Amino acid sequence: MTKRIEAVGQRLIWKKYGMTLWVEPWGHDAIRVRATRNRSMPDDSDVLLSPTPVQAETTSRYCNGADTGLATGITDLDGLGSELDGRIVNGKLSVEMGESILTFRRTDDGEELLRGRELIICAGEGQAITGALTPRGSQRYQAKVEFTSYEDERIYGMGQHRHGLLDQKGCVLDLVHHNCEVNIPFALSSRGYGFIWNNPAVGRAEFGRTRTLWTADITEAIDYVVIAGESPASILSRYADLTGHAPQIPEWAIGFWQCKLRYKTQEELLKVAREYKKRGLPISAIVIDYLHWTHMGEWKFDPEFWPDPEAMVKELKAMNIEPVVSVWPTVSQHSENFKPMMRDGMLVGADHGVPVMLSFTDKGADEWEAMYLSDPTNQDTRDFVWSRIRQNYYRLGIKAFWLDAIEPELISHFPDYENIRYHAGSAREACGLYPWYAQKLFHDGLAAEGETKLLTLGRSAFLGSQRFGAAVWNGDIKSSFEMLAASIPAGLNMAISGMPWWTTDIGGFHGGDTESDYFKELIVRWFQYGVFCPLFRLHGFRKNDADNEVWSFGDKAYTHIRACLEMRERLRSYILQYMKVASDTGISIMRPLLIDSPEDSAVWAIEDQFMFGPDILVAPVTKEGATSRRVYLPKGTDWIDHATRQTFTGGQWLEAEAPLERIPLYQRKGSDIRKLKGPGKI
Repeated sequence: MTKRIEAVGQRLIWKKYGMTLWVEPWGHDAIRVRATRNRSMPDDSDVLLSPTPVQAETTSRYCNGADTGLATGITDLDGLGSELDGRIVNGKLSVEMGESILTFRRTDDGEELLRGRELIICAGEGQAITGALTPRGSQRYQAKVEFTSYEDERIYGMGQHRHGLLDQKGCVLDLVHHNCEVNIPFALSSRGYGFIWNNPAVGRAEFGRTRTLWTADITEAIDYVVIAGESPASILSRYADLTGHAPQIPEWAIGFWQCKLRYKTQEELLKVAREYKKRGLPISAIVIDYLHWTHMGEWKFDPEFWPDPEAMVKELKAMNIEPVVSVWPTVSQHSENFKPMMRDGMLVGADHGVPVMLSFTDKGADEWEAMYLSDPTNQDTRDFVWSRIRQNYYRLGIKAFWLDAIEPELISHFPDYENIRYHAGSAREACGLYPWYAQKLFHDGLAAEGETKLLTLGRSAFLGSQRFGAAVWNGDIKSSFEMLAASIPAGLNMAISGMPWWTTDIGGFHGGDTESDYFKELIVRWFQYGVFCPLFRLHGFRKNDADNEVWSFGDKAYTHIRACLEMRERLRSYILQYMKVASDTGISIMRPLLIDSPEDSAVWAIEDQFMFGPDILVAPVTKEGATSRRVYLPKGTDWIDHATRQTFTGGQWLEAEAPLERIPLYQRKGSDIRKLKGPGKI
């Protein structure tokens, strides 16, 4: 009799109707599932790391249950039951394979974590198998995988979105990148599992009441990983093991970053840096934003406005200010690099027509111009671009880069992905990889120069971007209290998605009127929140191109903002400690309450508070005119109000006073945070 399911080593292999499916242990407490209709399983991509070998227990039987297949670790199949054809037990997670169903269970008590039908569509033998690989060209398919929906389940992670929700249950998410929308297809479930959709294709995730559905428009295979753990933190640590741990952050990066759109000259930028020092204000970085170049795609300073960048960098570093330079992937036809990049296939292509990807203004242009995009998925492009970055920036002492528009930004919010062609494949098949390779470009270039503490700040990311020293900010958002509120769950979901380095434009990016009372209140509240983001950074394009330094918003706002800068400085040792923990464990310093208090059911629904390390609870004020807000203190400990020094028992709601100068903060009783002081002292 031909085996339908067999065990080969620790892998279960199923073949039927032209489909091959692999189920295998993939690192500790995790199981990977792959399926294809091609003759061979596709090669592993670079995104998912090879796991640490584990000793799992793998068992199979013939389809009629009469015989025993090759087993590793188990020889007695009586416990499988006649309806099951295979099982893998890998630490805390086990999977049972039936005729058409995979069921993932917690090993210790057998509780079902996730159940799905994910092989092929087939009407034969009375089956209704709801996973599918539908042909879409030569050896390419549309992939669909469907799982049971659990009414009481909550879903977190999935990158960054503007909808203002922490819990993704009930959401339908497009698996693409846009400005302010970052696609990192990892979901953390309140049921005790994590789920990696290992596919960079355009797709969709539906977390509905009747089903959970994952799709990829164009792909060679279904590919996902399920992770189990005793807590959300343990699942996130396993997830980091599989996608990469962030390196240790450069110490300068945790200080205050000054930025605006844009400093037009070398002298203008230096004048701002000198003023910070004159006022005795903490500052660690200043950003040289876009249009400092000659043409897009030349990646060098315009000597008319930046006549001696080497001297500028030396002066900044003498003031202990790190220069950060904006680098775009756009290439103008006027760039000296355009012809060789076009000739040698280093630009993003189009299957039909001219490969113009967006229109944008460039240095000296009166109108917007057609722009091309460099293609970082091509190793030749990465080598070529880094050679220009090295020559024009790195040799001057610039080692930190702002990677703007790396979604990449395209001519339409709903571009024709089917027509866009990367070296790695069609954009419909590989669009998730563009920011990943853009970040890899700078990581590999800096590492080749011997740099060990690497950092880029980008507007997008994908699975594993964190291992390249990539930080992300939440894009070109509006200056409003509504967007301040939405930024909190956006940052927390990025933390769950494996990105421990995250920030936001303090004050929002566009629409801020620095003369209005509304904005002056908003900027103070945003600074109070920004103190407790992993990166602390002011940025924005203010109305009438107004100034955007901390003294630009009136004396009252300046007093409160200065207090925020000073508090951030006092927190430096605490931040460094838990940034190192983030590197070691994958647990971001900024995280939802559920990470530290998973046993408290109330915290799983709280979207507007968070922990900053294990000891500081932060409750930002996000409503105009508010002077108080409700705060929940998790069970299991007492909490000390930072402002009043009053102690409260955990497990209760309270109304916290929050005049403009105060953000509600609570210290876990018994912790020792000597660097966080007044008003009140912790």
